Amino acid sequence: MQLPADDRAHSPYTGYTRAHWEAAADALLAAVEPYATEDFALYHLPGDRVSWSGRLSDGLEGYARTLLPAAFRRDGKVLERYAAGLAAGTAGVWPRVTDRGQPMVEAASIALALRLTRDLLWDRLDDSVRQRAADWLADTLTAEPWPCNWELFPVTVGDFLAEVGCATRASRAAVERGLARIEEWYVGDGWYSDGANRAFDYYNGWAMHLYPVLHAWLAKDARLLDLYGARLSAHLADYARLFGGDGGPVRQGRSLTYRFATTAPLWLGALTGHTPLAPGETRRLASGALRHFLERGAVDERGLLTLGWHGPDASVLQGYSGPASPYWAGKGFLGLLLPPDHAVWTATEEPAPVERADAVTPVGPPNWLLQSTRSDGLVRLHNHGSEDVRYDPFYTRLAYSTATWPSSSYDNSVIVGGDASRTGIVPLGVGEGWAASRHTVGDGGVRVTNLVVAEGAVEVRAHLVDGAAAGTRVRVTGWEAPVREGGPRAEVAPVAGLDTRLTGTVGEAPGLFVVLARLTAQEDPAPLGDLVSVDVEDGVRLVVRWSGGGLRRFRFAPSRDGLWTVSAE
Repeated sequence: MQLPADDRAHSPYTGYTRAHWEAAADALLAAVEPYATEDFALYHLPGDRVSWSGRLSDGLEGYARTLLPAAFRRDGKVLERYAAGLAAGTAGVWPRVTDRGQPMVEAASIALALRLTRDLLWDRLDDSVRQRAADWLADTLTAEPWPCNWELFPVTVGDFLAEVGCATRASRAAVERGLARIEEWYVGDGWYSDGANRAFDYYNGWAMHLYPVLHAWLAKDARLLDLYGARLSAHLADYARLFGGDGGPVRQGRSLTYRFATTAPLWLGALTGHTPLAPGETRRLASGALRHFLERGAVDERGLLTLGWHGPDASVLQGYSGPASPYWAGKGFLGLLLPPDHAVWTATEEPAPVERADAVTPVGPPNWLLQSTRSDGLVRLHNHGSEDVRYDPFYTRLAYSTATWPSSSYDNSVIVGGDASRTGIVPLGVGEGWAASRHTVGDGGVRVTNLVVAEGAVEVRAHLVDGAAAGTRVRVTGWEAPVREGGPRAEVAPVAGLDTRLTGTVGEAPGLFVVLARLTAQEDPAPLGDLVSVDVEDGVRLVVRWSGGGLRRFRFAPSRDGLWTVSAE
């Protein structure tokens, strides 16, 4: 991909400017054109992979997802081929929108793009094409979505159809229904759960915030924009801390092949004026993510986004991932809706949170602890509240980072009797420098109560195992760092209940197993034992003394229902 020369005066951290974003969007759009069908209704990208929705749906996905960056770019010449594709697709080529079918997702992208480019595309179509397109989109209004972020796809379609005077009553009903549904999943402080569970991930930003905020902004609904905008602003205060010094986001959650779609909520805050981030910080975070992926193999020799994270990587895919799925990353070009003279483009880049100072930040709703270190730019996410067992291992590990992947050998886990499963995660609290949770192992007879205490790059992890038979073996694992020169290094050292192989045995009473852990790319860090000392008292109390003088005390205790909990003293 040919990009302009770096501008280090204007963008000292990434070198990227608006011109780089424009060039990247243009290159991606040019690269997919050869894979369009003759009528431009479908984009069949190369490769053997077919999603569980089938090749026809995958071709529609190629059209819809590449249309989004074309809409943000507002290039009339490029939009001409999408206009041709719309005319052909709605003449019987595209699959219909049905209950819980993938075309519903793509209908939302098409509707949003048509709304944003109405003067360039929709208003120039023949009446017959507009009617066919409206009829095809209208099925979304009554089709049943999956009970998660999908509830917002009918909202987005309904917004557009109501605006152009089509199916207005059904459109308004769909909008009201979808917006009411997500209220059930708003858990406070800027966070939604992706459905009636505790699935916290990047869908918060690129879906649960994106669609309602755009709904209010495009409708010029000041009341709703105040409501949704305030939530977005609160979310971004936490969200900005998920990006490492190298620009990469923390590798947690599903659909990671969407890559720099992670920048969409950052741009959304600037676009609507609802963000706690300075313009230069917004651009630094967003451009850092774009550069991170473009420099690490996200685009192949044909100029196509690959199915993976950096290069091709099947481990980050789900059954719904098709050849064009990575083009959900097109949401990341939302910032191009901001004019060139907007402060987000004219301001000098400012440092990201990870570059300003070491931080250990509690995030209440998902019960996460974010641990970042300025010296190496690493961010670690200690997960004590997000769960979606359908997509293990990207939800069930105790920790994730910007530099490591969950491994098949069960990193960051407590393995009881050979079982590393972690289900039924119950958040037990999060505070300054700590987070705690409880989970079940196997059929639920065994429970593990977990605590992490962090400072700098150092972690104290304690795990109380109850419900296991005496003599049951327990093994604790830590980070599994990639082996490369100059890369991060992982350490785990036993403190209590474990031998040097990090294995121990449950006794007659619940057993407490404690380790020190660290993931760092700092050169010659001080030994772990010089930075923290840990004492276990009465088998249930933990005393943590940091070398800088900090002292923390925690106590494990059974509650009235017999389930163990942990609290700071």
